This record gives sequence, C-alpha cells and structure tokens, in this order.
Amino acid sequence: MINVMAVKYFGEAEFWLSSGKILLICILYMFTLVTMCGGNPHHDAYGFRYWSNPGSFGEYIHQGALGRFEGFLGAMFSAGFTVVGPEYLAMVAGEAKRPRVYLKNGFKTVYWRFAIFFIGGALCVGIVLPYNDTKLLNPDSGSANGSPYIIAMQNLGIGVLPHLVNALMITSIFSAGNAYTYCAMRSLYGLACDGQAPRIFSKTLKNGVPIYAFGVVMIFPFLSFLQVSNNTAQVVTWLATLTQGSQMINYIVISLTYIFFYNATKAQGIDRRTLPYYGYFQPYCGYIGLVWMIIIEAIFGYKVFMPENWNVGDFFAYYTMALVAFCTFLGWKIYRRTTFVSAVRADLVWEKPSIDAYEASHDEPPTRFRDEMMAMFMGKKKRQNYMGEDPN
Repeated sequence: MINVMAVKYFGEAEFWLSSGKILLICILYMFTLVTMCGGNPHHDAYGFRYWSNPGSFGEYIHQGALGRFEGFLGAMFSAGFTVVGPEYLAMVAGEAKRPRVYLKNGFKTVYWRFAIFFIGGALCVGIVLPYNDTKLLNPDSGSANGSPYIIAMQNLGIGVLPHLVNALMITSIFSAGNAYTYCAMRSLYGLACDGQAPRIFSKTLKNGVPIYAFGVVMIFPFLSFLQVSNNTAQVVTWLATLTQGSQMINYIVISLTYIFFYNATKAQGIDRRTLPYYGYFQPYCGYIGLVWMIIIEAIFGYKVFMPENWNVGDFFAYYTMALVAFCTFLGWKIYRRTTFVSAVRADLVWEKPSIDAYEASHDEPPTRFRDEMMAMFMGKKKRQNYMGEDPN
C-alpha cells in the first residue's frame, strides 16, 4: 500500500528498506571473512578450500570441460534474473525533485553497486559453500533454508545469525517487491499516456498515483501462490524464466536506444559533454552491449534443443518474451503506420523547457546523501550543499 501514497513516502520507505540491504550485505561479508579465517565454532580456517575441492566450476548437463562451461552459462543465465533494478532508476525522473542532479549522482553509483552487491556477493557464496553441497537441492523449496549463506551457517554450527539474516532478507524481498510495483505502475501509466495502453490506466489520484494501474499490477503477486502446490510449481519456474528473458531484452533495447541517441547527437552537432551526464567509450560500449545481449538471448534456452531435453513448455518459457517483443514492435509499426525517425530529425529537445522551468522553481539548493544522513543522526543542519554553497 506504500505505492498508493505520495511518491515521497515511497522514497522514504525505500530509503530505510535499502538500509537493511546494506546492513545485510555487510553482515554476510563479515561472516565470510571471519569464518574463512577460522572464526567459527569448528575453528576451521577453510579459506579458499572450495575453489580447489570440489572446484570453482560445477558441471552441468555434460561432464568434463564442456560440463563446466555449461555450468558457467547456467550461472550467468541465473544472474540475468537477479541483476535487475539499476536501470529502473530512470523511472523516477518524472517525479524527482532535481532529475538532472539526483539521477546523475544515482547512476554514478550503479558501477560500485554492481561490484559490491552482485560480484562481491557471488564471490562470497563461492567461498563459504561448495557447489556440490546436498542441501543446495533445497528440499524446503521456496524457503530461506535454500540460501547458500544459511546453509553455510548451519554447516558451521552457527545458531543465531541465520535468524537475523532471514529477518533482513524479508526486508530485502519487501523492498524489491515495493520497487517493482512502482516501476510496473509507472510503465503501464506511461504506455497509457502515449496511447499504447487503455486510457483508463492514465487516471491518477490527487497525489499523482495511477490508481487503476496499481490495481492491475497488484493482481500478479497472487501468482506466487502457485508455488504452494507441486503440480503448479512448474508454472512459477516458467514465470521466472520469462522474467529472465524479458530482462535480457530490456538491456538490448537500452543499448539500441543509446546507439540511436548517440547517432542523433552526432548528426545534429550536439556535444555530449554539455549534457548533465555522458558515458565514456561510446558508442563502442553500446555496440558491445547490444551484440553481447543478443547472443545471450539467443543461447538462453540452448539446452531445450538437445534431443534428450526437448520440451515445448520450456521452449516457450525461454523464448516467448523475444517473440512478444518482436510481434508487439512490428505490430505497432503496421497498425499505426509509424516510420523510423532519422538521426537528423530526432527530437532531442522534447520537454527540456518544461524541465528547465521545473528545476528553476526549486529555491533550495540540491543536497548530498551523506549530508542528509549527518543532519539526521547528528541533529545538525548542514552548512553547505553539495555545490559548495552556504545555504545561510
């Protein structure tokens, strides 16, 4: 229900929920460091033992080097499901107080967030637990008992920490659901405003919340109850696979959109360095990302084409979103008879005047996150804003 309130309450809730995520990752990092050095009930300084026995690469489908490579692919495809969210930061642009300032600073944190939360987390999992641990099969499907960290703590005989980690995991899960509800609502609302979805979804409350879009989005969480039955649990697996495929397409579209934007700035003589934020090594990174994600999307369901693994349901789970993306794009072009806009004619100004006026309407200078944190916990008013100006 947080998403029915004004966006400022959503932001406040996400701030505190995200603080729980940071606390969780810090606890898990410390757990990994301390226990691998011998600080555990067994006094076993296991270090990087599991990287050599049984090894850092698990076999999948086949044996030997091919099996280890397929294991790597399986892990990478699973990462496609978990590495989701940083790109959604752009969705708050329409409701941010100073989008050019705060979104720029927010996107700059994406790199270290990927490094700390995702890469660092995967590294710790490989340290604390071998890939062939039988508990990873998770007999309690859908519970936190399948978490590698919880299994590692149980194996070491640590009794209290798993409960704390489970509690913090609940806050992380709630935060993820809260954020994805926000993004889904705004996506449906944006489609309705552009005439690509029923107009009813563009209706909002007085506080600007698209209430009908919220109602439709809240129907989908009930699909999670399919997990309680063994007969319908496969449906949840298919839905997760569909989500993985859609996220890969998401990054394909992001890369392609940026390439078009880059070509338009070149054609119209606009220096990207004059923009609030610009990326390095472009457009090469855009092309590399595009080609890479297309390859990943194409081989995402490779195992279903093996004679012994062919399954119609799995095939559509892997490639339905690719078919949907192609059909909706082509169908819209045919139905609306729209044309491709050349780089010279692309509108790069769009709503810039209204955004300029909106940002100019704010009298208070922008602040930094750490300044607000210091003011909150120390009870002192910050003397300077992030631009070095004295607010007094």
